[in-house]
Amino acid sequence: MIYRRNIVYILIISSLLGGLIVGRSFFYQIAYVLGLVLIIALVVAWSSVNWLQIRRWTYVRRLQVGDEFDESFVVRNKSLLPKLWLEIHDHSTLPHHSTSQVVPTLWWHKSYEWRIKTPCTRRGQYKLGPMTIKSGDPFGFYQFSRRIDATSSVLVFPPMVPLYDFAVSVGKLSGGQAVRQRTFETTPNAYGVREYAPGDSLNRIHWKTSARRGKLMVKEFELDPLGDVWVFLDLSKESLVSQVGASWTQDYILHPRLRVPPSTEEYGVVISASITRYFLEQGRSVGFLSYTPYRDYVAPDRGNRQLNDVLEILAFASSQTEHTLREMLVFEGHHLPRGTTLVLVTATTQTDWLAEAYAQVQRGVHVIAVMINPVSFGRTIVDFELLRQQVESAGIMVYVVNRDDPLTEVLSYQPHPVRSWHPR
Repeated sequence: MIYRRNIVYILIISSLLGGLIVGRSFFYQIAYVLGLVLIIALVVAWSSVNWLQIRRWTYVRRLQVGDEFDESFVVRNKSLLPKLWLEIHDHSTLPHHSTSQVVPTLWWHKSYEWRIKTPCTRRGQYKLGPMTIKSGDPFGFYQFSRRIDATSSVLVFPPMVPLYDFAVSVGKLSGGQAVRQRTFETTPNAYGVREYAPGDSLNRIHWKTSARRGKLMVKEFELDPLGDVWVFLDLSKESLVSQVGASWTQDYILHPRLRVPPSTEEYGVVISASITRYFLEQGRSVGFLSYTPYRDYVAPDRGNRQLNDVLEILAFASSQTEHTLREMLVFEGHHLPRGTTLVLVTATTQTDWLAEAYAQVQRGVHVIAVMINPVSFGRTIVDFELLRQQVESAGIMVYVVNRDDPLTEVLSYQPHPVRSWHPR
């Protein structure tokens, strides 16, 4: 491009020199024409990236791995001059999202539209935009670019697998649905209303009843006949194992069946999301806790909103924390009441957490360990079978997950714990 302009500059200078030497106006006319061509080319190239409107429509901003991200774009010429050609480069960070486009000639008030569908293969939050527009003149003398800094984001949740019979019998308090014990704590089971008393929290006020009766009324709650389910996901650096030399390391493969990237982090995320959905579909109240690397805590609750809260955390989760599974149990375990179901998802090779887990079993907490086998990911300096036997001997129900295992089959059966190990 600069080379072409230099040739024209040389021709103009040569024509002017020829006119001075020969004295004929023909050479001056050639110089004037070439100069006019450069000026016209400059105006056309500059106007090509101005008086232009670009719109993008993002239909859904929250998706799941396996969904298609759908976007539409429209470019409209708002000037009297035609846009001979346009290159639009999108700097979005969503993997495999190729929205860059070469737009053909746009006449006055004409528009060009295209649509892009991108399969979501990685979890996380990704930026959409900014965009860069490039154009030039028909002779290739000049090229201008314009940057559009408008950005937005899209959140991709991790995938989940269906579970059919995961630890189905645990976590039920004695009495079942017949339990009718009042509690001052807020639970998913509202019993009725009563008159406001000093000290009652404002978030317990039932405003419709208060307006109808003309005085403040608060909601009363009763104990949940089914114990809460807590999912603890261990994302410590110590437990992270990624297979070395794998040909693919980040993308989920969805066909013909789900294949999780060869990392204990990704397996833990998928397993935690699947277990959370399973218990929520069973009508249970589920809580979630992990260090991702910051402490992410979701109080027990029911419904789709609870699942979305957990999936949003898991979309960002990464194994960057120094807190081990033992520290998680020490810091958080004393909050768990009797009858709670505690699901531990971990790939740790340490045994120091067993004493804390056994203490939870002694307190009446149903502990389930989903152990991701690090040996199947390439870690060899560990006797995983001995570790599994020690966990089972502590009265903990164990599920073992190896790399490339069909997660639905592995997690949809009922193992039987053995109670014989007693830590000192």
